[in-house]
Amino acid sequence: MLASDAMTRFKPSSQHETLGDAFYDRVAPADFPKTVLRHRDQRWAHRMGLDDLTDEQWLAHFGRFEPLPGSLPQPLALRYHGHQFRSYNADLGDGRGFLFAQGFDHSDGRLLDFGTKGSGKTPWSRGGDGRLTLKGGVREVLATEMLEALGVYTSKSFSLIETGEALHRGDEPSPTRSSVLVRLSHSHIRIGTFQRLAYLEDSESLAQLLDYAIANYYPELASAPDKPTAFLEAVVKNVARLGAQWTAAGFVHGVLNTDNINITGESFDYGPWRFLPIYDPDFTAAYFDETGLYSFGRQPDTLAWNLTRLAECLLPLSSIEKLEPALNTIWPEFRAELPRQMLRRLGLKPRDVETDSAFVTTLFGFLSTSKAPYEQFFFDWRGGSLSAERAARSLSAEYYAREAFRPVADALEQFGPADDVNLTHPYFTRNTPRTMLIGEVEAIWAPIADRDNWSLFQTTLAEIAEMRQAYGVDPLFTSPYGGEVGGGADGEGAFTG
Repeated sequence: MLASDAMTRFKPSSQHETLGDAFYDRVAPADFPKTVLRHRDQRWAHRMGLDDLTDEQWLAHFGRFEPLPGSLPQPLALRYHGHQFRSYNADLGDGRGFLFAQGFDHSDGRLLDFGTKGSGKTPWSRGGDGRLTLKGGVREVLATEMLEALGVYTSKSFSLIETGEALHRGDEPSPTRSSVLVRLSHSHIRIGTFQRLAYLEDSESLAQLLDYAIANYYPELASAPDKPTAFLEAVVKNVARLGAQWTAAGFVHGVLNTDNINITGESFDYGPWRFLPIYDPDFTAAYFDETGLYSFGRQPDTLAWNLTRLAECLLPLSSIEKLEPALNTIWPEFRAELPRQMLRRLGLKPRDVETDSAFVTTLFGFLSTSKAPYEQFFFDWRGGSLSAERAARSLSAEYYAREAFRPVADALEQFGPADDVNLTHPYFTRNTPRTMLIGEVEAIWAPIADRDNWSLFQTTLAEIAEMRQAYGVDPLFTSPYGGEVGGGADGEGAFTG
């Protein structure tokens, strides 16, 4: 159904299917009563060579899951295990989703996965219906769009289609509407994927998975003398960066189980997520997180704990003497990355490790004691002292007039504006930033649920797009790693086969 001949080009060695049947189950998608397109990410469709699909073609591929030419002939429900709230679960796997296709990003040639959520039952559904509520799909679109705009390396909500079923759930009014989501991710290989093979004591498959991960996601490690250690160190670096990005964005994922952390350090799988109203290390996202295990302030610790589980999985391929030093880089990496991410959000140039770290300590001290709105601060002080007049007109100006703010003001004077500060963008003429607090999410959903009115949802996405452009992270112009758009690995995008 694709118009472009380029979509038939492929790299057989890059396809997840080549790992073999021990890594997945071949499944069939659900047969939905209807397919109504509610969201398509045209920006990322452009990067994947799919922006010329008609809505009818889009529904065929991402609602009825007709195979994309040159990619997987049949969906694959991936197998994995994981620690869920630190209790090991060996009965996991893709229970309401599957890997539908893989393709190459036009801009940088990276292999990306089209994974689903709500696409029907699989052998791993564990009694569930394999479905996704429409509200859950809307929430995931809002989470990924917002996080991308804030500079967090996240999966993309590529497609959301309403599917016409009445679902019953215990945590929201039922029956409720259904949907199927397609997310675009840089790998669906999780820490839990490695845990499963370690649990089964399948060292041969473990080595195969490591080789596949290096070949497709860390090719620079192909000639490393000690691949397990080099791989662990690379994953640690990327996961530490993600933790720092979440902190800078004021984001709480909510369910940081080992099966929700992938090997590329990309945030994905959004359930009970929240953004901070104010700085609060104890702020949690999930109502069932009664002990605060995955609270905002404990997310870095949780990521470190999860990475330790990955290191344990690699022991059959290496040794504790080699892996432990790589694992222990997590905290130096996080401490170095956090000031970079905080200064990036403020549009300021880093100076040196000591000055940058001291600034972050000072800033968190102020945010903690003042209870100033979290996102408003970053909006008001974009560009540091260049925004002093803007901040004086802010709804939060009272916080900045207090003596407690003086150390922050003095610290801001030490930093010059970054090249991409972009204060002339219309977004920075607003009085308040675009935020995504829980009350706003509920307000966006209410007219959809009550009147099938999607106007506020669409208006919100337009505001986030303006925000994304203001912060210079529009994916049509930059990659998640900051590289400029250019030709792909073969000069054009392609699907794998």
